[in-house]
Amino acid sequence: MGRRTWFLPHMSKANLNSVTDAFIARLAEMLGAGAVRETTDSYLTEPRGRFQGSGRVIAPASAEEVAIVVRACAEAGIGIVPYGGGTGLVGGQMQEGGAAPVILSLERMTRIRDVRADENVLIAEAGCILADIQAAAQGIERLFPLSLASEGSARIGGLLATNAGGLNVLRYGSARAQCLGLEVVTADGAIWHGLTRLRKDNTGYDLRDLMIGSEGTLGIITAAALKLMPVPAREGTAFFAVPGPQAALKLLALAGKLIGEGISAFELMHRQGFDFLREAGFEMRWPLEPMPEWGVLIDVGLPEGLEPQAALERLFEAAVEADLAFDGVIAQNEAQRVDLWAIRETIPEANRRIGSVSSHDISLPLSRIPEFIEVAGPKLREIADFRINCFGHLGDGNLHYNVFPAHGKTRDDYEALRGAVKRCVHDLTHEMEGSVSAEHGIGRLKVGDLERYGDPVKLTMMRAIKDALDPKGILNPGAVLRAD
Repeated sequence: MGRRTWFLPHMSKANLNSVTDAFIARLAEMLGAGAVRETTDSYLTEPRGRFQGSGRVIAPASAEEVAIVVRACAEAGIGIVPYGGGTGLVGGQMQEGGAAPVILSLERMTRIRDVRADENVLIAEAGCILADIQAAAQGIERLFPLSLASEGSARIGGLLATNAGGLNVLRYGSARAQCLGLEVVTADGAIWHGLTRLRKDNTGYDLRDLMIGSEGTLGIITAAALKLMPVPAREGTAFFAVPGPQAALKLLALAGKLIGEGISAFELMHRQGFDFLREAGFEMRWPLEPMPEWGVLIDVGLPEGLEPQAALERLFEAAVEADLAFDGVIAQNEAQRVDLWAIRETIPEANRRIGSVSSHDISLPLSRIPEFIEVAGPKLREIADFRINCFGHLGDGNLHYNVFPAHGKTRDDYEALRGAVKRCVHDLTHEMEGSVSAEHGIGRLKVGDLERYGDPVKLTMMRAIKDALDPKGILNPGAVLRAD
C-alpha cells in the first residue's frame, strides 16, 4: 500500500465491540456496584439536541479505577467516551452510532486534593465542578479565573480536555494557560503522574499541552494542578453603546491604552441578543432604554489604590470624544455589576430557547472582525431569511455567530439549509484567516470541518500521534479525527 494521506478516511486497527451486560457486571465486580450508573437520557443527549448517544455508564472513583476500566476496555476492544458535565456543544461527550461504548463518567472524582496558597496552586480531580474550584480559591483569597456560562455544571476535566475559553481569556488566557500539570490515564491503562506545580520545566515534550484540547482522544484526564491568581482589589463593569463593530474594536485599543492589563473582559453584543432575551421570557434590568444596535460590556479588575469607576469614566469620556461611544452605564455597586453581566451570561440560554438553525464558534484576526460581520449577513440572506445573533469575546477575537429562523418559523423549517448556512459561515471564516472552532473544540460535529479547512501536514501529524498513543482506537472513537 502507498503512504496514507491526510484526506483518506482512517481505518481502525480492529473493529470495536459493543459494551454488554456481562462486561458491565465484570466492571462492577472490580470496582464495586457504586461504579455502575443508570444510563439515563442525561448521559445520551447534549445541550443543542443535535446528537443522541449510546452506551453504558461507569463512574470510577479514582485514577486507579479509571485505569482498571481502560485496561478492561482495551482487552475487550470496547470504546470509551469520557464524560464530564455534559455541557459540550460539539458532540464530543457522546457517540452516535457504531459499537456502543463505555461512557466513563468522572462524576465521582470530585475531591480537591491540595490547596497551596503560598504557591498559588490548587490540585483538583477531573470531576470537580468549575464553580466549586472557584469557591475553593476564594476560600484562600485567590482567584481561579476560568469563567463561563456553564460553570455551575461543567467539570474541570472536560474543560481542560476541550481547552475551554470563556469570559476572561483576554486577561488570563484559556484553560491551557491556567494549568500547570495533569494526571492522565493512557490508552493502555497506565497512569501518567504529571501533576507538577512547576512554572518552568523544560524536560522534553510538553505532554500537558498535548493532552489539553485533545478531547479525550489521547488520554483521560483524572486530575489537574491549576494556577491561582490574586483577587483584584477593585472591580468595575460598564456597558457602552457603540456605533458598530469597527468602533468597538477601536474602543478595545483605547481601553488597552488607558487601563492596560486591568481589562478582564471585553464583550461585544448585538441588539438581536437583547430581543431574544425578551422573546424567551427573561426579565432583565436593562442599562439603557432602548437598548442600542451594538454594545460592549467591559470588566476591569485593578489593584489597591486604583478606582475602576474612575478609570471607566475616563474611558467613556475619551470614547465619546473619539466618536467610539454615544451612551453608557457604569455600575455603581455589586448588584448593578451582576445585572449587567446577567444580560451577557443569559444570552446563550435565550438562544437555546429560540432554537438556532446553525451555531458557529469562530475566531478571526481582530482587524477582520468588522469586515466579517459586514459581509456574512448579506451572504446568508442570499440563502434565506434569517435572524442573526452575533456576540462574543471581542477582546480575544472569538465570535459566537448564530443563525436563527425568521419570526414565525422554527429551526425545523430550515433543516435542509443547515449545511449551506454552516458552509457559508465557515468558508468566509477560513477565507479571512480565522478558525471554525475558537473555544468549543471539534468533537464529532466538526470532524468534517477539520478535514476541509485543516492544514494537511497538521492533520497527518495529528493522525500519527493518535495512532501512536491509542493504537487500538478505543479513546473517544470518532471525536476530533474520523474513525471509519
